[in-house]
Amino acid sequence: SDKLLTLLFVSLLATFSLLWGPEDTAVDLHILLLVSLPGCTPQRCGRAVTDSVVTREEAQVLRRLAERGLALAGSEGGASILDLHSGALSMGKQFVNIYRYFGDQIGDVFTQEDFQLYRDVRGRIQAVIAETFGLDPTLMYLTKPTFFSRINSTAAKTQHDEYWHPHIDKVTYGSFDYTSLLYLSDYGSDFSGGRFVFMDQNGNRTVEPRAGRVSFFSSGSENLHRVEKVTWGTRYAITVSFTCDPAHAISDPALP
Repeated sequence: SDKLLTLLFVSLLATFSLLWGPEDTAVDLHILLLVSLPGCTPQRCGRAVTDSVVTREEAQVLRRLAERGLALAGSEGGASILDLHSGALSMGKQFVNIYRYFGDQIGDVFTQEDFQLYRDVRGRIQAVIAETFGLDPTLMYLTKPTFFSRINSTAAKTQHDEYWHPHIDKVTYGSFDYTSLLYLSDYGSDFSGGRFVFMDQNGNRTVEPRAGRVSFFSSGSENLHRVEKVTWGTRYAITVSFTCDPAHAISDPALP
């Protein structure tokens, strides 16, 4: 039935560890059964964290990719983005298209191997989200914005630098049905602050970034969240977002 069902709590069974907070203690994850729809549209809301989808070595390669791309420009404030799909790159207080602005220089910054790893990792993240939430992965579509982020302790210059405000992804971005973050640097050694905080009614749940760690969740109001302000160092991550609506789908990036 497509009608809203009685709200039920059910346990989500997953084959990977669910990690929260400084002790990495395994916890039970509960999800809210909302609607019965086939394929992709969220029937169950939840969140999970895994360190077994992307290796630290792969995360380090992707971090170097981000470092090279963001070294071309970057925000005047503390938060910069690089979107390989649209080409959006922070530059000062605005954005430029990295492919048009830098033209043939891009071949000296990125390689085909970089982009292949990016596509492979995206596919693995999509697969684990589908497995966890009981989805058909062929009915999930990459959507925008999907991007690298670099955050440091520099004071914000524009609203685009104010990454720390609580928000709901479905409200902020519209097309999001599932959100994931792949961390490319380590809390405590590469930076301080910058932890990801789920703001639940009965208390916060905090994810500590670690290179290769993937956090993912349904994008609705059940997962209100924020990011702590980075107080020193530099935090790198990739936000990879998925939609159930093919009208909002984007393609994997490719070198021009």
